[in-house]
Amino acid sequence: MRIGCLSGMCAWGIAISLSAHAQTTDSLKSVNLSEVVVSETYHHIRNKNATLQLEVVGEDFLRNNFSGNLVQTLGNIPGVHSMDIGSGFAKPMIRGLGFNRITVTENGVKQEGQQWGADHGLEIDAFNAGQVSVRKGPSSLLYGSDAMGGAIEINALPAPTQNMFLGEVALIGKSVNGTLGGSLMLGLKHNAWFTKLRYTEMHFADYRIPTDTVVYLTRKIPVYNRRMKNTAGFERDVSWFTTYRKNGYDASFSISNAYQKTGFFPGAHGIPDLSKLTDDGNSRNIELPYSFVNHLKVALHQGYAWGPLALSWDLGYQNNHREEWSSFHTHYSTQQIPQKDPDKELAFRLNTYSSNAKLRFLGNGKWEHTLGWDVQYQDNNIAGYSFLLPEYTRVTTGGLWLSNYKLNSQLTLSGGVRYDYGKIKVAGYTDAYLEEYLVDQGYDANVIEVYKNRSYAVNRDFGDYSASVGFVWNPSRVHMLKANVGRSFRLPGANELASNGVHHGTFRHEQGVATLKSEQGWQADAAYTYEKGRLSFTASPFFSWFDNYIFLRPTGEWSVLPDAGQIYRYTGAEAIFTGAELSMSYRVLPKLTYQFAGDYVYTYNCDEHLPLSFSPPASMRNTLTWEAASWSVYAQMESIVAQNRVDRNEDKTSGGNLFHLGGKFDFKWHNTPIEVTLTARNVLDRKYFNHLSFYRKVEIPEPGRNLQVLIKIPFKQVFK
Repeated sequence: MRIGCLSGMCAWGIAISLSAHAQTTDSLKSVNLSEVVVSETYHHIRNKNATLQLEVVGEDFLRNNFSGNLVQTLGNIPGVHSMDIGSGFAKPMIRGLGFNRITVTENGVKQEGQQWGADHGLEIDAFNAGQVSVRKGPSSLLYGSDAMGGAIEINALPAPTQNMFLGEVALIGKSVNGTLGGSLMLGLKHNAWFTKLRYTEMHFADYRIPTDTVVYLTRKIPVYNRRMKNTAGFERDVSWFTTYRKNGYDASFSISNAYQKTGFFPGAHGIPDLSKLTDDGNSRNIELPYSFVNHLKVALHQGYAWGPLALSWDLGYQNNHREEWSSFHTHYSTQQIPQKDPDKELAFRLNTYSSNAKLRFLGNGKWEHTLGWDVQYQDNNIAGYSFLLPEYTRVTTGGLWLSNYKLNSQLTLSGGVRYDYGKIKVAGYTDAYLEEYLVDQGYDANVIEVYKNRSYAVNRDFGDYSASVGFVWNPSRVHMLKANVGRSFRLPGANELASNGVHHGTFRHEQGVATLKSEQGWQADAAYTYEKGRLSFTASPFFSWFDNYIFLRPTGEWSVLPDAGQIYRYTGAEAIFTGAELSMSYRVLPKLTYQFAGDYVYTYNCDEHLPLSFSPPASMRNTLTWEAASWSVYAQMESIVAQNRVDRNEDKTSGGNLFHLGGKFDFKWHNTPIEVTLTARNVLDRKYFNHLSFYRKVEIPEPGRNLQVLIKIPFKQVFK
C-alpha cells in the first residue's frame, strides 16, 4: 500500500470524525452530579496487590513518550532499557536481563519469536497499546520459563460504557528518518458487544547520524550525507478485537498481523564492502541486504465469574515468519547458487500454539487463591543458503498455585509455587560443503566431525520449579513498603543447545552445548513509596544470584570456519545482578513540576571475575514540566554514564548528556477535539552511543536530532 492510499484513508477518517462530533454536541443533556473524590490511582491500587514492583502506564505516558516504537517508549521507565536496532526496531531489557528472559504478552497471549538475538525487534503495533504494565523482577511463577527477568503486559483500554460509534485518526512524522505514518481505529459498542478495527502504516527513510565516518575492525567506513544507507523500511499492521460481556461471562477474540521490512546497513552485515556504501541519491529505497518479518497472532479469551470463583481460559496461535536476504556469497567453491530464491540467506517460520487456564477463589475477604495450568507447543522450520538457527519442536507445560492473605487493612502476604516440564527436539544438520572444505584444508578427522554439524541433534527433557514469598505493607496512604524473594528458572533455547556456526548479525562463531542445564537463580527485591502533598518518591533496590546463568563466553579458541574469528560458546556460570531504581516527583508551583528518574545495574560473573556483556549503563533524567488546562511543555536533561565495566572483548561506551524538549496541546476545531504532541530529541545533535545497540559493535552512534509531531483526532457518536 502506498502513502497516497494511507493519506486517503486518514482523510476519510478525519471526515468521519468531523461529522460524528457535529452530530453529538447537541444530543447530550446537562446532568448535575455530586462531587466524587478519587483517593487512589489505578497504579497505586495495582501495586497494593503485587509484591513485585509494578509500573502501570496509560494513555498520558504513552502519548508524552510516544516514538512509534513501543519498546523505545517504555525505555523511559526506570529499570527498563531498549536494545535498539537502528531507528525503527527494538527489544526490551529489564534490570539488565533481556532476550528470552523477558515475557511480553498482548491480550493475554505471550509474544513469541524474539528469542534469537538483538537484531530481532518486537512486532507489536505501538498505536494499539492502550495500557501497559511492567513487572520488574522474577515473574516465572506467573508466566513460566521465559519470564525470570520480568514481564510486560500490553492490554487494550476498557470498552466504553455507553452504546456508541467511536474511532481515532493518528498521524506521525519524524525528521531524523523522514517517517510518514498514520493509524486509523474504528470501534462500535452495542449493549454487551464491543468491536474495533485498527490499521497502521509507517514508512521511513535512511536515518541520520551526527558523524561522517564509522569504524569497524580498525577500518574507516564513510557515511555519505550523514545518512545510514539502506536503513529505510516500512511497517504495516492490521488488527481486529471484539469482546462480549454479560452476567459474569466475558469473551474476547483478537487477530493481528504485523509486517515489517527494513534494510541492513551494508557496512554492518557480513564483511564490510565500501562499494555498497556510495550514495545512490534515493534515501527511501530498500536494497540488499534486508529483512522482513510477518507476525500473525490469533487469541481467544473466555472468562466466567460466579460467587467466589472466577475461571479464565486463553487460547493462542502465532506464526512468526522471518527472512533475511543478501546477495549470494559462499566461502566454498563447490557450493552452487540455489536455483530458487538465490539471495535468500536465511528464513524461519515459528508456529506456536498455547493454552492458559486460571481458576481464582476469593475466600472470606482475606484469602485469595489462584490455580493455573498452561501448555505450549512450538515448531520451527528453516530455509536459505546460510543459517544458524536449527529446526526444532518444543513442548512445555506448567502448573502454579498462588495465594494472597490479607492479614488486615494494612498488611498483605503472598506466596506461591510453580513446576514446569519441557521437552525439546532439535534436528541435526550436516553441511556437506563445509565438510569438503575442511578436508581440502587438511584438517584432522576429529575436527571435521565437530565442525561439519551446523546444528547438533538434541533430544532433551527439562523439569524445574519456581517459588516466591512476599508482602505489601501499606500503613497509610502516605507510605507503602513491599518485598519479595523468589526462585526463578529458564529452560535453554534451541540456539543455546544446538547452534554451531557464524551468526552474521553479530559477526562471530556461536556454538551451543547440548548438555546445558536450565538457568536457575534466586532474586530479592523491595520497594518503598512515599506520597504526600506535593511530593512522591519511590526507591526499588534488587539483588539476583544465578548459579547457572547462560551466556556466550569467548573461549579464546580460533574457529576453523572462514572469517569467523574466535568461538563464542554458550556456558553456564555463577552470576550476580544488583542495582536500584529511583523516581521522584515534586510540584514546585501549582503548574510547575520537577521529576527525577534514575537506574543502576551492576553485573558480575563470579566464575571469571568479570562483568557480564550487555550490561546497561547507569542513567538519569531530570525533567521540568509546566502544565496548564489544555497544554503542557517540558524540558529534560538525560544523562548516560560511561559503561567501562565490560565483558572480555566487549567495547567500552562513553557517556553523554542529551537535551530534550516536548509539549502537548489540546484544542477543538468545529467541535472536534485535536491532540497535538511535539517532541525534540537530542536537540543539540550530540554524538553518543547506546551500549545495548545492535550497531554498537560497528561504532555507529545513535540517531541525531529528531523532531517529531504526533496528531490524534478522536471521535465518537453516542447512540440514544
